[in-house]
Amino acid sequence: MLALKLLALLAPRPGELQQARWAEFDFEKRVWGIPADRTKKRKEHRAPLADDALEILRELHELTGWGELVLPSLRSPKRPISENTLNQAIRNLGFSKDEMTAHGFRTTFSTLANESGLWNPDAIERALAHTEQDDIRRAYARGEFWDERVKLAAWWGGEISTMRADYVSS
Repeated sequence: MLALKLLALLAPRPGELQQARWAEFDFEKRVWGIPADRTKKRKEHRAPLADDALEILRELHELTGWGELVLPSLRSPKRPISENTLNQAIRNLGFSKDEMTAHGFRTTFSTLANESGLWNPDAIERALAHTEQDDIRRAYARGEFWDERVKLAAWWGGEISTMRADYVSS
C-alpha cells in the first residue's frame, strides 16, 4: 500500500519506483534523483519530495531501509518487487485493468494538474520527465521549472488528501 501511495504522490513511471534505491533519496534536500539508466529518455530525472511523500518514505525506510532497495521482493531482498506487484495491488483493491493501472497514476496527475489551470504546462511535463517533442524548442527550452515543481508536488499531495477524505466520507 505504501508503494501505491508513493506512485500516486510522485507520479513516476512504475519501473522507476519499483527499482528505486535508498541511495537515490536525499531526505535533507527533499529530492529523489532517478539515474539516467532507469529513465525512459536515459536522462537523470529529479523529483521533489513534498511532506506526504517524505512521511511515506520514512515509514517505508523503517521496513526496508536495511537494504539497498526501497521495494525489495519478498523472495529475495536483492531483487525489486516484480513488474506485476503494483498492478496486482490495484486489482486487490477492486479496480479492473480498464479502471486503473500503475501507469494510470501519471495520467491522473497530468490531467488534474493541467485542468486546475494553476501550473505551467511545461512544469507539469518536466514533473513527468517528458521532453519537448519539437527539435528546435527542445534545443532552447531546457528549464527544469524546479521551484514551480516543488509547489506543484505540495499542491498534489493536498489534492490527494482531499480526494481520500472525500472518498472516505462518502
